[in-house]
Amino acid sequence: MGLTPAAAAPPSKSDELRAAMRKLWEDHITWTRLFIISTLGDLPDNAATTDRLLQNQTDIGNAIKPFYGDAAGTKLTALLRDHILIAADIVKAAKAGDSTALAAGKAKWTANADDIAAFLSGANPKNWPAAEMKTMMHDHLAATTTELEARLNKDWKADVAAYDRVHAQILQMADMLSQGIIKQFPAKVA
Repeated sequence: MGLTPAAAAPPSKSDELRAAMRKLWEDHITWTRLFIISTLGDLPDNAATTDRLLQNQTDIGNAIKPFYGDAAGTKLTALLRDHILIAADIVKAAKAGDSTALAAGKAKWTANADDIAAFLSGANPKNWPAAEMKTMMHDHLAATTTELEARLNKDWKADVAAYDRVHAQILQMADMLSQGIIKQFPAKVA
């Protein structure tokens, strides 16, 4: 007679939040990567890939609405949508070799990252300090830029390594965000 395995405890609300946040941000980097590949390769899936990437920004905004309200979720969606549209301009400028447009895009992207960091910190200053949010966002931009550059230069090993860095960084970011929500709203995720 064998032993029956004990039934696994259902995941807690905080575990579910962590998993959902990781999935949303992994989708963010996955669809960003696919957008880069599609755009640089002039692939026919570009419009569908772009639409899915933009939908992810809405999904992320919707994920914070239960905690911060509809207006905050809508604001985050708008900031993240700008983040993606600016990134698209950067990819196109890099592909075209337009250094002026590329520099302007990067400056605009950094300003948008700072806006996202300020928004997040404003929503949860105790758990998402402004300096940490800004560093997190700048790390995300740097990792994504490295990924784009490696892909553009057809340095496939560097491209893979850059994506691995992007992935590790986004998981840290997702965990930081979910942990901040859990600490700020313990009754909602108990």
